[in-house]
Amino acid sequence: MERVQITPDLSFSRLVYGLWRLADDEDTSARHVREKVESCLAQGITTMDHADIYGGYAGEKIFGDALRDAPELRDRIEIVTKCDIVAPMGRYESARVKHYDTSEAHIRSSVEQSLHDLGVERIDLLLIHRPDPLMDHVETGRALDHLVASGKVRAVGVSNFRPWDVTLLQSAMSQKLVANQIELSLVEHRPFTNGDLAFVQERGIVPMAWSPLGGGGLFTDGDSALSQALGRIAGEQGVEASAVAVAWLLRHPARILPVLGTNRLERIARIAEAMTVEIDRQTWFELYSLAIGHEVP
Repeated sequence: MERVQITPDLSFSRLVYGLWRLADDEDTSARHVREKVESCLAQGITTMDHADIYGGYAGEKIFGDALRDAPELRDRIEIVTKCDIVAPMGRYESARVKHYDTSEAHIRSSVEQSLHDLGVERIDLLLIHRPDPLMDHVETGRALDHLVASGKVRAVGVSNFRPWDVTLLQSAMSQKLVANQIELSLVEHRPFTNGDLAFVQERGIVPMAWSPLGGGGLFTDGDSALSQALGRIAGEQGVEASAVAVAWLLRHPARILPVLGTNRLERIARIAEAMTVEIDRQTWFELYSLAIGHEVP
């Protein structure tokens, strides 16, 4: 599996396993979670993507139980998690309204809770999950710098931030923001033209793509020209159509890291098929033109 350097001493697998649906599985036992991780590892997928809010603030604990059951797995994986969304559920059930909190106190307490739930001593990458209109960038930057300096977090980044949000937060920090996780797929393709990808490329920030299959939207209409094209290419290369959609992202020079989540072991075992798909320039533009609904100007 190809790897992408995040910092001089930290690299991620090119494909990332997303755990946002972990708590939705009928079987959340440590044994079953361990099977999922081991299936990823067998393909060279070592990077695990979490957020404190996943599973109603229960997902990290479920994953942590698997690590406590098989502690040797910790040294074979990289853990990404996120914080700042406060929703009226789980530990925040008393909240009156869903909101964001990028205060230093909240970020620090969130990290401590994630470390406890995951049962680890350090998070490899911490992301601020959503831009906060009330963010004091000096306070938030100070909190992130402190977490890296303390050794509780190896690297920090953001999620769903626009270029100006990144620039503002980075201006108050000594540590570099190393990643931005954004929605990106053949369905949500605006970052290819709105400057988001150009910005991270210019800054050397790693782009991570959540919902790389468009939340399944690519395959809801099997008769669409895009769906048919994906199916044709998949048939020619002996893979599933979803692998072609992921390979389309991999073809971009920004070295996008797609975050793929499924609870089905048979589908997890095929995630790495995307690495085998060949997408030449004309094929990339064929799919892009079908996605935007017209040929490029």
